[in-house]
Amino acid sequence: MPVLERETSRDRGSQVLPKVPVPPLKQTLDMYLRCVQHLVTEQQFMKTKAIVEKFGAPGGVGEALQKKLLERRDKTINWVYDYWLEDMYLNNRLALPVNSSPVMVFPKQTFRDHKDSLRFAARLIKGLLEYKRLIDERALPADVGRGQLAGTPLCMEQYYRLFTSYRYPGLKTDTLKVQVKAASSAEEHIVVACRSQFFVLDVVACGKQLNETEILSQLERIWKMTENPKERFPPFGILTSDGRTEWAQARDVLTKDQTNRDSLAQIESCLCVVCLDEPSGLVPSDTNRALLMLHGGGPEKSGSNRWYDKSMQFVIGMDGICGVVCEHSPFEGIVLVQCSEYLMKYITGSPSRMASASSIRELPPPKRLLWKSSPHIQGLLAASGDRLQRLVNNLDMDVLTFKAYGKEFIKKQRMSPDAFIQVALQLAFFKCRGRLVPTYESASTRRFQQGRVDNIRSATLQALAFVKSMTDERVTFTDSEKMKRLKDALIAQTDYTIAAITGMAIDNHLLGLLRISKELKMEKPDIFCDETYVASNRFILSTSQVPTTVEMFCCYGPVVPNGYGACYDPQSHHILFCVSSFWENTETSSAVFVKALNEGLLEIRDLCNRCSAAATKLADSSQGGGQPHKSGK
Repeated sequence: MPVLERETSRDRGSQVLPKVPVPPLKQTLDMYLRCVQHLVTEQQFMKTKAIVEKFGAPGGVGEALQKKLLERRDKTINWVYDYWLEDMYLNNRLALPVNSSPVMVFPKQTFRDHKDSLRFAARLIKGLLEYKRLIDERALPADVGRGQLAGTPLCMEQYYRLFTSYRYPGLKTDTLKVQVKAASSAEEHIVVACRSQFFVLDVVACGKQLNETEILSQLERIWKMTENPKERFPPFGILTSDGRTEWAQARDVLTKDQTNRDSLAQIESCLCVVCLDEPSGLVPSDTNRALLMLHGGGPEKSGSNRWYDKSMQFVIGMDGICGVVCEHSPFEGIVLVQCSEYLMKYITGSPSRMASASSIRELPPPKRLLWKSSPHIQGLLAASGDRLQRLVNNLDMDVLTFKAYGKEFIKKQRMSPDAFIQVALQLAFFKCRGRLVPTYESASTRRFQQGRVDNIRSATLQALAFVKSMTDERVTFTDSEKMKRLKDALIAQTDYTIAAITGMAIDNHLLGLLRISKELKMEKPDIFCDETYVASNRFILSTSQVPTTVEMFCCYGPVVPNGYGACYDPQSHHILFCVSSFWENTETSSAVFVKALNEGLLEIRDLCNRCSAAATKLADSSQGGGQPHKSGK
């Protein structure tokens, strides 16, 4: 089968992007020590410092690995890409829903009946085909960087994987396959899931793409074909919601039969999956919609009306709960946002292109995918369903729309909205737990060929100093001291962000050194066996900014059992936060975290307002010839 595509990053009208750099070894080791010093005990830090110094000593192991890494950079388009993909996704054995696959929750739709929802689905499919055409023709406008270092051209390769990727489960590691040459457009099809049955919907007939009316009529046929429960196959999609090793083992059992092999081949080669969900019976609050997108509500609701290996699953609920589930290994959230926003604008923006009855062709009905079951397979389906239900029961989600202010207020303070929110998340965590923990904030490295992400470690020493000044009841800090600490924390956060997006962060570099040592069959270097390194890679706070311009939001689950997932979208006058954790862990509570976050954001606003008022008063009094006042508490 074709392996991952390797295109050059030459996009229409843009120069070839530079290769991602390998940072200097000493710089990374010094930065690593700065990142962990205040997160571990003094005794543990002294041990780590000695290990790191030995690793980085002249003529030591670090230098030898660094030399090999520099050689690898010369020989590859992106030296970290494969290492990162395997470490971040393919080697991970956890189930994709909640643990790995992020979702976009679309605006709540109002459908009068199921026919209305199928019209919406037909429209969405037509929009998808239009977007795919833009991708295939390389006609998408090239993205440029926003925020820090705005205006830099970005690598567009992730877009070319939206409809051509499939993640195959493996016993030890998964495989991401990308069709380099997509099948001729005459053979293009999508898979429609309805009542846990799967259908092939050919989007081209006799060399001509289906129009919206034809797509709708095919969706209506699918809806009708699933009405009789006696004709339904068992819910095979539930297997894809399981742990990756469990699914790989189940898939081996399935593929012993030709019928199952044929059905799998159709799903594995489709453009995307469209899931027509029955009503959930839940109040469509932001939190409930987020939960339903993440796991479908479990096997009793729409949890088996999914195929999680496919990179894009569009969910259209009869009750108006809609969105997209994304298998994360081929692309980042921003690509998902761009595609989703295009679709929403397509659906709402242009008049419906329903063709007249005379121009509708007589099409063969969509093909239902057939499955061969057995008592063994029935047992596997039941076990996967039980594990999905446990995941559903465990996920604790809280969506907060913080309305007191948004990014306009933050910009008026001459502060970076992203850095400001990251510091507020540190304050919230500190209020809950009285300490800071290793934090992950994804930073795009798309300024480089095949760039994906590196990590911004937001739990800085400066952030710790600030959150202590805001919470310490034994020591009273003046407002001016707190403000200085806030500004220092924001500078540290911004500096780290710039380092990360320019390829100078530490996580990818350390991963590269570790992987080179494995390839050389060396004994694992002490730096990577050290408890500090192990703990520094358990991200108890996993965060990312996913900004949108259309009313929709992104969310995902925590990445460790005792952690939080915190996705946020800063708008002009409000900020949306999606906070997730697991009920089974008693240390975490999404509601408690959201309450602390809300409090912290208000306290930082009040601090900014008091300092502004004090500065204004000071300016007024000095103009009036009076004595300047000291800004106190």
